[in-house]
Formats: sequence, C-alpha cells, structure tokens
Amino acid sequence: MTLRPDVEAPSSTVGVDGRSAIRDRNRTAVLDAVLDLFSEDNLSPGPEEVALRVGLSVRSVYRYFDDHDSLTRAAIARNIERRALLFRIPAIGRGDLDDRVDRFVDRRLALQTEVGPTVRAARMRATFDEVVRADMEVSRTFLRGQIERHFAPELTTGDPARDAARLAAADALFAFESLDHYLVHRRLTAPEARPLLVDALGALLGP
Repeated sequence: MTLRPDVEAPSSTVGVDGRSAIRDRNRTAVLDAVLDLFSEDNLSPGPEEVALRVGLSVRSVYRYFDDHDSLTRAAIARNIERRALLFRIPAIGRGDLDDRVDRFVDRRLALQTEVGPTVRAARMRATFDEVVRADMEVSRTFLRGQIERHFAPELTTGDPARDAARLAAADALFAFESLDHYLVHRRLTAPEARPLLVDALGALLGP
C-alpha cells in the first residue's frame, strides 16, 4: 500500500495558484490510485479504498468528484487519454502483409498491456453505466475501422461475404476480451502470445 500524506491540502496561507496546483495534484493522485487498484484486479474500488491508498480522507476524495460513478469514469478516461498513442498504428496500411501483421500485433499487445485492467473495469461498469457503455462502443468501432484500414487489400477482395467474415474474425481475435484470454487466463506473456497471434492473423488474411 502506498500512502501519500504529502498531498493533503496545506493551510490557507497558500495562494490561489498554489491551491489550484495542490487541487490538481490531489485529483491526479486519486485517479492514479484508482488505476493502481484496477491493476490489482480491484475493478470497482470504493472511495474508502481510494482514500486509504492516497492518504486522503474520504471527504477529500469527494471534494474532487461528485460521486463514485464520476470518480470511476474519470479514472478510465485518464488512462485511455494517457495511452492515446497506443491506439494508433504507425504507417497504417503501408507495407506488405507480413510487415503490417507484425506492426498490428505489436501495437495491440502493447495497448492491451497498458489498458487491459482499465478496460476490464470499464467492461464491468458497462453492464449498468450507459456513459461507459457508449464510450466502449465508440472504442470498438474505432478499433474495428482501424483493422479495415490497415488490412484494406485483404478485406476488399470483391467477395463481400468473405470480406465481412474475415473482418469479423480479425476483430474478434483482437478484442480486449480475446487478448485477456491469452494474457490473463492462459497467463502468457506478451512475447509468448505474439507468435500465436501473428500466425493466426496471417493465416486468416493470407491468400
């Protein structure tokens, strides 16, 4: 457990800019504590657990967030924003199939490693939180469209039924839930899972 007693608000002698900086630092510390708890498989930490982790009072946590829902949503959003670059594929759509498969698998595994716990928490909340559910659908649509762009030659062969089936299979193979199967349930490391995913995607999209 990491305590952060240094992030408690100081006395009222601190100026407006200082108070604002402290507020921002405390808010960030609270969000990072939520993300740490996600990574420890606590996918719905309560304010008391977060407050203990940061070294603040529960009242202080609620000073920065209206309720548990807004706290969790903000933590999810923070991690997704921090990892925004991992949602992008360098030189998307360029290169031969083997090169594109390699870059795609590497990027999706890196993304899963960094945001997997957050996505698991979001997936759990999506069963009852309409805001999170809508955000997840936007992400899924974006990632599916990314596959279409990156593998356009293999997914626009002139056979609509075959192309649609290939896209659906590739999308399912690299869904967060599917990658969790390799990295969490089968307990493979990313380097161990990589050749399996490269082979599967290459076989799926190859001639």
